Amino acid sequence: MSGYSDTPLKDLTVECGTRPHAPALPGVTEDHRRQGRKLAAIHRMHLMDMARIAALLQRIEAGTEGPEALNEAVQGLDLTENMRSFGSLCGRECKVLTFHHDAEEYSVFPQLEAQQIEGLSALFARLRAEHEVVHELLQRLERAAMALMFETTEAKFAETQAVFAKLEEVIRSHFGYEETQLEEAIGVFLEGI
Repeated sequence: MSGYSDTPLKDLTVECGTRPHAPALPGVTEDHRRQGRKLAAIHRMHLMDMARIAALLQRIEAGTEGPEALNEAVQGLDLTENMRSFGSLCGRECKVLTFHHDAEEYSVFPQLEAQQIEGLSALFARLRAEHEVVHELLQRLERAAMALMFETTEAKFAETQAVFAKLEEVIRSHFGYEETQLEEAIGVFLEGI
């Protein structure tokens, strides 16, 4: 994960306008699309983790919860734990089945790339690069939460909130992109995701 540690928080983003798009696949049915939408269900579990952190930040800001709770919550997120364990963004499905983003990068993407569909390789390269941005933001959130736990100041809380907001923005954008661009290919070529 080189190249991001000194990058200002505002510059850690996923540029939507430069994202490649998956080509339309011939013969795609509604059953294929329904199968491909299972990825979105996995992502919803991650977003539930994000909602829990947002609620916790609100409680800390209101003074009803201490900053040590944030560090514990961030450390315990499936996202954080799986990033630490596997080096790519994963969620519950990855933890339980060692599947999600590690599986995307080492199984799903290669299986879909093997179909030799023009345009998908650029899409997978982009998704891998976005996984790195998410990983960097998770690391920064973990560090910010730890710093806040040891020194509770308005500045440290504001930094933690800023990192969380950026992470949430990037994750929501990444998930939406991944879900829409991979829906057909997953449904057609990867039964049983």
